[in-house]
Amino acid sequence: MIFRRALQREFAQVAAAVFVALFAILITTVLIRLLGQAAGGRVPSDAVLALIGFGALSEVPTVLTLTLFIAVLVSLSRSYRDSEMVVWFAAGVPLTAWIGPVLRFALPLVVVIAGSTLFLSPWAQQKSSDYKDQLESRDDTQRVAPGVFRESAGARRVFFVETGAGEDGRVRNVFVSDEGRGRLSVIASSQGFLHNDAEGRRFVVLEKGRRYDGEPGTPEYRVMEFERYEVQIEQPQLAAKPTRTRSMPTAELLREGDARSLGELVGRIGMPLAAVLLALMAIPLSFVNPRAGRANNLLFALLTYLIYSNAISVCQSWVAQGRLGVVPGMLLPHLVVLALLALMFYRRLAVSPFWRARA
Repeated sequence: MIFRRALQREFAQVAAAVFVALFAILITTVLIRLLGQAAGGRVPSDAVLALIGFGALSEVPTVLTLTLFIAVLVSLSRSYRDSEMVVWFAAGVPLTAWIGPVLRFALPLVVVIAGSTLFLSPWAQQKSSDYKDQLESRDDTQRVAPGVFRESAGARRVFFVETGAGEDGRVRNVFVSDEGRGRLSVIASSQGFLHNDAEGRRFVVLEKGRRYDGEPGTPEYRVMEFERYEVQIEQPQLAAKPTRTRSMPTAELLREGDARSLGELVGRIGMPLAAVLLALMAIPLSFVNPRAGRANNLLFALLTYLIYSNAISVCQSWVAQGRLGVVPGMLLPHLVVLALLALMFYRRLAVSPFWRARA
């Protein structure tokens, strides 16, 4: 009982620390990528926080799987370095005695990983895609921010508004640059506002300004002064995008039943299975020679995770391409890892392994 409680407590403490570290790395990575896109105008700055949230939720299964694997590995490696494992072995506790406590700690996390993989991650992917479509469907007036030069959706116009809309709904000191068909038009006005006509069409109304028309590189241009200038706002037409299997609900994948859907199911079901096997694999992988480097087994374990994860992705791709059946694709990488796991336990438990035994 003391043995199990000590393991459960240490697993939980290490897992909490590892999860916080990995989640912070994930948030930082997503934030840097989105800030780069926002700086390039591909993502509005006011959408960064929402997209960070959706991106983080979609990666929760991967973070939890790594958390479980590293927590068990680090906890048992510390026991080897501090010679606690030697004491347990001397007391007659075999290496297989750690399987039960590890599974009791891992199974609740595996349930969360399965729920996240099958339901939460696809939902986050779909919401992120819908949110991006909603942003792309905004007209040019909704992209304008006071004091900031903004490009239109087609990168044909540049807008600048010095002061945002006040109580009267008017913006001040408006600048618009419009380039098309080899000509450049620049409009500057003291104020402007939005107007909807009886048919529901939207117009930008500019007052008290000038328009400059000309061809870049030539001296020919004309200047027009106006008291009132109206420009109709065209609603962007979004092309229909194919549905990504990553964002499809699991129930819909089961209904579709085509190769792409089955391939995605292989990947989703493989994540919780991989979490269980990786947690068990951490037991023999945690062996540390106190005189050797501390990071050697951790690096080898991370390499093992990458190979395992890539093997699942390869099988998923083969199933999606119709090159491999769904059942072999779902079981093949896990059976190989299970056989490797049994071999690793045998190597640690056997006094004289069969490949060293003499006839």
